[in-house]
Amino acid sequence: MLAYYLDLAWRSLRRHVVLTALMILTLGFGVGASMTTLTVLHALSRDPIPGKSHKLFFVQLDPRKLAGYVPGGEPEGQLTRLDAEALLRAGRADRQAMMVGGNVGVEPVRDPGAAALPATYVDARWTSADFFPMFDVPFAAGRGWTVVEDEAAARVVVITRELADKLFGTVDAVGKSVRVNDTAMRVVGVLDAWQPPSHFYDLSVGTFGVAEQVFAPFSTSVALKLGRSGDVNCWAHSVTAAKDDDWVYALDAPCAWILFWVELDRPERVAAYRDFLIDYSIEQHKAGRFERPPTVALRDVLAWLDHKQVVPDEVHLQTAVALGFLAVCLINTVGLLLTKFLRRSPALGVRRALGASRRAIFVQLLVEAGMVGVAGGVLGLGLAWLGLLAVRHQPTDYAPLAHLDLPMLGATIALAIASSLLAGVVPAWRGCQLPPAIQLKSQ
Repeated sequence: MLAYYLDLAWRSLRRHVVLTALMILTLGFGVGASMTTLTVLHALSRDPIPGKSHKLFFVQLDPRKLAGYVPGGEPEGQLTRLDAEALLRAGRADRQAMMVGGNVGVEPVRDPGAAALPATYVDARWTSADFFPMFDVPFAAGRGWTVVEDEAAARVVVITRELADKLFGTVDAVGKSVRVNDTAMRVVGVLDAWQPPSHFYDLSVGTFGVAEQVFAPFSTSVALKLGRSGDVNCWAHSVTAAKDDDWVYALDAPCAWILFWVELDRPERVAAYRDFLIDYSIEQHKAGRFERPPTVALRDVLAWLDHKQVVPDEVHLQTAVALGFLAVCLINTVGLLLTKFLRRSPALGVRRALGASRRAIFVQLLVEAGMVGVAGGVLGLGLAWLGLLAVRHQPTDYAPLAHLDLPMLGATIALAIASSLLAGVVPAWRGCQLPPAIQLKSQ
């Protein structure tokens, strides 16, 4: 019977070409607009590190002055160097990483007499040894540095495959030396391709499209005063540091500028670490460093992204508008299908008189609506592809993420068919309720 219904639907659609084309266009534009915005929303809001996002937590303390304190308020978003190093030494988590963004000039160390090349300026990350296993960073060659190298402020770096190819013409750059801001440093590892959907571990330097190419121990960056990037919040002047642009590097500097992540694999570990942060804050409050009452926060990756509202408001607005446009298109499709089915009431009456049940008529009309949906889905898929192509040419940091992946491809077709069937329910129900006797007498 399905083949019979498909044949009837095809004959009916061919008989009313203009009306059929109008329905397909209406549905296609609605589906195309909605799937363009839904795909962008899906790309921006997806889990950046599946399988581990519930194990990685962003740490917040509040070492600021008492002025401006609001009970129950949000703690400072970053840590001071003193607090970050204290938490790192405590080692209460399964893994922990302190970090800050940076930017440096990089060039290979060449033999004496060789022609010098201009330095390549790249984004960098100064962090601790656990960064790479914590965030599942893949290596093409070599390894990350060790805790011992961390503590010794060793002159070692990890670079990306892209930078290794550019500097040395090969991925096998382990053991070679690069000059980072005029300091020779040894390459201990080369990263394989790694680009999370969002720069979740440091939103202060950008949310999307950020790709560091050089990684070095945080201790090394402090010792060499390597360039840093990101937010710095200071509430006083350092007592011991020289009053220059680098005074925030001092251990006692009252400035929050370091991000701290921990890995905790069980809920009880999360609770214990939160208690540890509260106890640490109480100790610092008693010592006179923290003026505010103990205030801490410990959010996993998805909760942190939600808290920071990483998906731009414009994307939510565009999605709402596109879904509203799809609703308007569905209403128009309902009207067109109702007109089409009612015009066929004599033929439907003959089928009923010959023994077809109301259910058979209803299914027949729904099959026809489904065929319109498939055609509208194909058109909508093409329009969504064009829409995403236009998004990728916009001057936004999330533009490169606008791609129609396999799940969204299936969702486009499913949305078109579901929309057409939804739009066809009322007209099909109305069509199968027509009394056959009246239709036969009228003819």
